[in-house]
Amino acid sequence: MAGLLLLPPLLLLPPLLLLLRTLHIWPRLRWLAADLAFAVRVLRCNRALRARALAAAAADPRGPEGGCSLAWRLAQLARQRPAHVFLIHGARRFSYAEAERQSNRAARAFLRARGWDAGPGGGAGNERAGAAAPLAPGATVALLLPACPEFLWLWFGLAKAGLRAAFVPAALRRGPLLHCLRSCGARALVLAPELLESLEPDLPALRAMGLHLWAAGPETRLAGISDVLAEASAEADEPVPGYLSAPQSVMDTCLYIFTSGTTGLPKAARISHLKILQCQGFYQLCGAHQEDVIYLALPLYHMSGSLLGIVGCLGIGATVVLKSKFSAGQFWDDCQQHGVTVFQYIGELCRYLVNQPPSQAERGHKVRLVVGSGLRPDTWERFVRRFGPLQVLETYGLTEGNVATFNYTGQPGAVGRASWLYKHVFPFSLIRYDVTTGEPVRDTQGHCVATSPGWCSGEPGLLVAPVSQQSPFLGYAGGPELDRGKLLKDVFRPGDVFFNTGDLLVCDDQGFLRFHDRTGDTFRWKGENVATTEVAEALESLDFVQEVNVYGVTVPGHEGRAGMAALVLRPPHSLDLEQLYSHVSENLPPYAWPRFLRLQESLATTETFKQQKVRMTKEGFNPSALSDPLYVLDRAGGAYLPLTPARYSALLAGDLRI
Repeated sequence: MAGLLLLPPLLLLPPLLLLLRTLHIWPRLRWLAADLAFAVRVLRCNRALRARALAAAAADPRGPEGGCSLAWRLAQLARQRPAHVFLIHGARRFSYAEAERQSNRAARAFLRARGWDAGPGGGAGNERAGAAAPLAPGATVALLLPACPEFLWLWFGLAKAGLRAAFVPAALRRGPLLHCLRSCGARALVLAPELLESLEPDLPALRAMGLHLWAAGPETRLAGISDVLAEASAEADEPVPGYLSAPQSVMDTCLYIFTSGTTGLPKAARISHLKILQCQGFYQLCGAHQEDVIYLALPLYHMSGSLLGIVGCLGIGATVVLKSKFSAGQFWDDCQQHGVTVFQYIGELCRYLVNQPPSQAERGHKVRLVVGSGLRPDTWERFVRRFGPLQVLETYGLTEGNVATFNYTGQPGAVGRASWLYKHVFPFSLIRYDVTTGEPVRDTQGHCVATSPGWCSGEPGLLVAPVSQQSPFLGYAGGPELDRGKLLKDVFRPGDVFFNTGDLLVCDDQGFLRFHDRTGDTFRWKGENVATTEVAEALESLDFVQEVNVYGVTVPGHEGRAGMAALVLRPPHSLDLEQLYSHVSENLPPYAWPRFLRLQESLATTETFKQQKVRMTKEGFNPSALSDPLYVLDRAGGAYLPLTPARYSALLAGDLRI
C-alpha cells in the first residue's frame, strides 16, 4: 500500500525534470551544493577577517598590535607560530618570528629617515620636532627590486613605519620609470644593486626629482646612494608602536601597484587597507590551510604575487616558496624538495610545464591545488591529465578592480560561477557592448542593456560591478582624468556607478562564467566580431602548434581589422599549412579565419607573461619590414601561401582577395 502511495509522485518526476530543463533551472540545481559550500566558506572567511579588523582597532596603539592590518597580522603570527617557516628562498629559510624581526629593523630604518627618534634602547620613540628628514609621514617609497626576502622586509617595514610602498616593475627604465615615480609622488627609491648599471643613465634625472636613493645591498660605491639593508641591520628588532601605521580609514591608500601598461604608460592603482585585509582571505577562499606550502614564482610588483601570494599566505599562516624567476625545468624538483602542496600560476606557466619533456620529479609530488588565472582550456586538460590528480581553481580579478570570481567547482575553462548566491556576495552584471564604438549599448532612456534575458544566454557581455562602500574603486594616482573610462554612470538607474572591467565574459547555460576577450582585443571583420581567444583556442588544438598570439591588423582598402596569428611550433614538428587551413575552415566561421600568419621562435610577452598584442599589431605584416616567415590566406585558392613582396603588393592593390 505504501508503494502505491508513492507511485503518483514518482510518475510526476520525469515531467518535472523535463520542466526544470526547459526552464533552464536544472543546470543551476546541479551545482547548488557547490554554491552553498562556497557561500559558507565566504561567510567564515568574512567572520575571521572582521575579527582581525576589530582586534587591531581595539589594540593598544602604543603596541605593535595597534597598527595596520598587515603589521597586525604579521605580529600575531610571530606570536602564535614563531617557529613555523614563513618563507623559503633558495637555501634561506625564515620563520614568522624572524620575518617580524627583519621587518621591525627595516621599519626603524625608515622611521629614522622620517625624523622619528626611537629613543634609548629602541623604545617607543617620538618625532623629532623640526628635524630635517627626507621622508614625511605617509610619504611614498618606491621599490625597484626582484622577488626576494628583502623585498618583503622592506615592504612590511614601510607599512609599519606609516609609509606607502610603490611596487615599480623591474624592467622599467628612462621615460616610463620616471613617469611611474612622478605619478605616485615617490619621495624615495630603493633599488637592487644589480640594476645600478642599467639605471646609471637615469640617475641624474632621479636626483633632479629630489628622490632619496637607497640600494638594497652593499654592492654600490656611487655617491649619494646608501645601503638600506646595512642601515636596517644596525637597528633594534623590537616592534614599533602601532599608531605609526594605523589608518584613519580602511579606505586610505597604503600601497601603489602599477598596471601592466600593455596599451600605454603604466598607471599607479591605489590599494587600500581594506583591499589588503580582503586579500588575507584569498587562500582561505581557495581552500588552502596553514600547513600548506605554496609555490610562488610571480613578480612581487604584480598583484598576483604580492597581494594574493604573499598577503594571502599571511592570511592562513602558511609557508611560501618564493622564486625570483620561474624555471619550468626546475619546478618539479623544487616541489619535491620543499613538499609543495599549492602552486599559484599565471596561465603561461602551466603551458611551459606541459611543454617540458617528462621527468621523474613530476611523479609522486604532493601538489594538490593549483590556483591562478589565465589558464586556457587546452592547457588545463593537458595539465590535469599529466600531473593529476589535483584541483585547478581558476580565478578572475583586476589590480584596481572591485569584483573577483572563483571557479570553485573546477569546471575546465570557466573563471567562476554566476549563481544568485555568488552574485549576492560579489554583485556584478554582464551588459551589451558595441565593439565598433567601443562603448556599452544603451537604450532610449540612456541606461545600459543587460545581455539577453533568461538564465545565462551565452551572449558575450561587458563585466561591470557596482561601486559601493563594500566594493569601492579608489582609482589611480595622478589625477581623476586617469579614472575616465573605468567608471560607468546611470547603468541601470539614474545615479548608479559601476566599475568597468574592460573584459567580455560569457555565461553559459549552466551558470559558468568564461572569459571571452578584452574589449580592446576583440576586433571587427566583415561586419562580425572576432574574439581573439576563440581563434587562439582553435589553433592551439593543432598538434604542431605550441603557442599562439591572435590580434587584428589594419589592411588598406578593407573595413575593420583582419585577423593575424603569431605561431610558435612545438618541437620537433614543422608547419603544416594544408592541415592548418583545413582545421580553421572546419572549426571557425569564415570571418574568424586568420588572414595572416607569422612564425616566431618565441612570443613576446610582458614580465607578467601577458602577450604583447599592441606591439604585434603595430608591426603589421609587411614582409620587407619583418624577418619572421609570413603567410597570407588565399581565399580563392583555399590555402595559406608565403607572403612575398609580390603578394604583399598585390594585396595592397586589391588583386589578392583575403
